[in-house]
Amino acid sequence: MHPTEDFARQLTRRTFLSGAAGTLGGAALGSLLAAQSRQLAAATHGMASGSLGLPHFAPKAKRVLCLFQSEGFSHVDLFDYKSTLAQFHGREMPASVKGDQRLTGMTSGQAAFPVVAPLWPGRRCGAQGTWMSDLLPHMQTIADELCIIKSMHTEAINHDPAITYMNTGNQQPGYASMGAWVSYGLGSANDNLPTFIAMVSQGSGKNPGQPIFSRLWGSGFLPSSHQGVGLRPGANPVLYLQDPPGTTREQRRDMLDDLAQLNHLRARELGDPETLSRINAYEMAFRMQTSVPELTDTSDESPATLASYGPEVAKAGSYAANCLLARRLLERDVRFVQLFHRGWDQHIAIAKQLPNQCKDVDQPTAALIKDLRQRGLLEDTLVVFATEFGRTVFSQGALGDPGMGRDHHGRCFTVWLAGDGVKPGMEYGRTDDFCYNIVENPVHLRDLHATILHCLGIDHARFTYKFRGLDAKLTGVEEAHVVQGILAQP
Repeated sequence: MHPTEDFARQLTRRTFLSGAAGTLGGAALGSLLAAQSRQLAAATHGMASGSLGLPHFAPKAKRVLCLFQSEGFSHVDLFDYKSTLAQFHGREMPASVKGDQRLTGMTSGQAAFPVVAPLWPGRRCGAQGTWMSDLLPHMQTIADELCIIKSMHTEAINHDPAITYMNTGNQQPGYASMGAWVSYGLGSANDNLPTFIAMVSQGSGKNPGQPIFSRLWGSGFLPSSHQGVGLRPGANPVLYLQDPPGTTREQRRDMLDDLAQLNHLRARELGDPETLSRINAYEMAFRMQTSVPELTDTSDESPATLASYGPEVAKAGSYAANCLLARRLLERDVRFVQLFHRGWDQHIAIAKQLPNQCKDVDQPTAALIKDLRQRGLLEDTLVVFATEFGRTVFSQGALGDPGMGRDHHGRCFTVWLAGDGVKPGMEYGRTDDFCYNIVENPVHLRDLHATILHCLGIDHARFTYKFRGLDAKLTGVEEAHVVQGILAQP
């Protein structure tokens, strides 16, 4: 039965009248809320893709892997090379370049803003001669796989709103994450694992890094069945998944069957779709009791594969270990996988912290792309290597001081994509001679979201959910455009 009809059958007279609060005004409100609840019921039943008519057109990619480098890596040092910086090193940044752009409180009071050239050398890589820092020697070997966007920009200038913005399309908490939107739109391709899985690792740069909150993979106003599931390191990757001591598998099954009957009775009484979400969550947890241990047991990986991800791959919870698990999840058709790696906040001691942080991610990231390519998974997976903003070309602190670093810079920064749907081995967008302003093909993070959805066969403008009387979208209410210049040809 169609979810809307099913919900209408569940909505009893008692439920409707109690919700209407016994007044004509309440009855009108109850009618409006019932319409919204029917939308909620459709998504809760796992029928979102069919009921929404998705995908809107033939997709390029079936899955997304987001490698989120939390706290803003320095595009100046890693990807956006400009020879001008060596000439101006130690000199005051021209006022015409700096303009009146907003600065954080950490540098707005500085008396001087000396330019700092990239602290490490780099080289031209791949057929297109893409410049990449020597801090990323392994990533240099996959330059021909990467579509590097150098003209990203955002209005957010502090970490939490900026990270929230990049992951949910809004600087305010409470909105649905990218993965939740994809889950809502396309549903699951694996009945035994969640549609959206997230993992967090701590880097060797700034330790501890900025906090990562579970709301970054939350469902916000979407039905809770679409929120991400966080995998923890170690022997118990999902909390409360194991049966209590002395409980057999058969007893657990009988208990869930009885609990489902009670929840269905409650759903019929109240007409609350979240009760049905609860049933689905219990059932998924039961199936995950088998699928998760099999997922996290990497004993079937070859020694060569393990070695390719680097020495940290054996350390549970490391970025390398999470990269390997990400590949295993994509193999099992998990729709959206996201890794959060903390520690890129190089306000101080950048000369020490940035090399350590790059070492965390360089080999595992390159190995992951090569592994996906070798297994044929890159042909229908979109990989996004993103951060929330860039770093200033001028120093935070005294030039040459061991404690010197770079401040936040949202006016321009770099991300890269790889896999199906985007052109490999290319650069898009251009910044000025000081890596400070965009001079060609600006890409707002809303445009990035629109492009990710496009690669999945979703028109962002038509992909909405009723929230607070508005047709809410991942791309928000302002203009957003698919970045046509980076899309692979049909």
